[in-house]
Amino acid sequence: MEYFIEQAVSYTECLNKIRMKYGDKVTILSHKTVRIGGFLGLFTKEGVELTGFSSNPYGKTLSALNISDNPMPAPDLPKPAQEINTAVNTKKPASFEEEKKKVLAVVAQQQPPARDPTLQQVLSEVRNLKERIDASALKNDEHTSLQRIKDTLILNDFSQTYRQVILDRIKKEFSLDALNNYDMVQDKVLEWIGQSITIYQEEEFQKRPRILVLVGPTGVGKTTTIAKLAAIYGIGNSVRRPVSVRMITIYAFRIGAKAQLEAYSKIMGLPVSYVEDYDDLKKTIAVYSEDADMLLIDTIGKSPRDSAQLGEMKQLLDACGPGAEVHLTMAASTKSSDIKEILRQFEPFAYRSVVITKLDETIRIGNIISALFEQRKSISYITDGQKVPNNIQSATIVRFLINLEGFHVNRTKIEKLFPHNEANQIQWR
Repeated sequence: MEYFIEQAVSYTECLNKIRMKYGDKVTILSHKTVRIGGFLGLFTKEGVELTGFSSNPYGKTLSALNISDNPMPAPDLPKPAQEINTAVNTKKPASFEEEKKKVLAVVAQQQPPARDPTLQQVLSEVRNLKERIDASALKNDEHTSLQRIKDTLILNDFSQTYRQVILDRIKKEFSLDALNNYDMVQDKVLEWIGQSITIYQEEEFQKRPRILVLVGPTGVGKTTTIAKLAAIYGIGNSVRRPVSVRMITIYAFRIGAKAQLEAYSKIMGLPVSYVEDYDDLKKTIAVYSEDADMLLIDTIGKSPRDSAQLGEMKQLLDACGPGAEVHLTMAASTKSSDIKEILRQFEPFAYRSVVITKLDETIRIGNIISALFEQRKSISYITDGQKVPNNIQSATIVRFLINLEGFHVNRTKIEKLFPHNEANQIQWR
């Protein structure tokens, strides 16, 4: 059996040409209109292209004797070929779903005898055509489920890179039939988003005193977050036993910062100190280390563009020692274009994780998820208001997923997928 693709000005001329070459026992699988002839793409004319196969056991010579003098009229196409032609060779099908159904109908209706190699080969070709239709349908995000997922990711401000990762994974892991179940697709996408979020894991055993430092740009809420951390660790809650906490703030001359921390200090009954340079900080840490379990250090906000001031702050914080936990504080409402720059400029501080503040001030958090995923950064705490200590919690994947717009979130299901067990006490080594 020999396959062919031939072109000519008319159907009859093309068929005669095929029979001259391949004999009279030929099966036409498809035909279509094409542009033929010309020079460098110019002066072409309309022609016909026929595709099929020959199974002439006597060779080409016998049929060639009668073709040129007695051209035959164009025969009716065999039924399978006609249906294949209708299913896959139109220039612009109404939709790939309709085309897929037509091809599958041919396969279902034309079940060949198991011992007929010719028909088996035809069926194999049909299957290949179906696969090409599936691949073509997914190539440019044409399926409605793909487009809906893409639109929802854009709605949540996910980066273009992140969106492409998700869409490519859908195309790889879902068949065309499975894509028709949108609820299943979006549930799987939610799971993948959850898997892309990394939660900071506190060390199982802490060295006393545990020193936790917050750095970050101006106006992201570092001072308020320090007070909230002091409350959940120093006062305790339903899942944490209280420990001995001290607060330290750098540059006490900041407008309002001293009064703000003093007010929190009185309410919570936790000491607060103010330092201005490296030596002062080192002495204060040494004094507090004798009886405190945890030291929380607040810093002045720095512009990520001011490299000189960031360098000065880094030298001052060296007084905390290599065991200090530095966390970068960043507002959830930060513009997408600024997030990566902030993450990059604060790298010299060797921050272990990121604290996301002001989650209540935005409805789109895809920018944060995208940037932290792409930069391989974890999240330690989330704040969503000004109340101390209520509006703070350890970061959880579930909290981020339920904040996404446009997804139907089954909370029970995602809590089983991403359980979170907050430790009830600090263990000291």
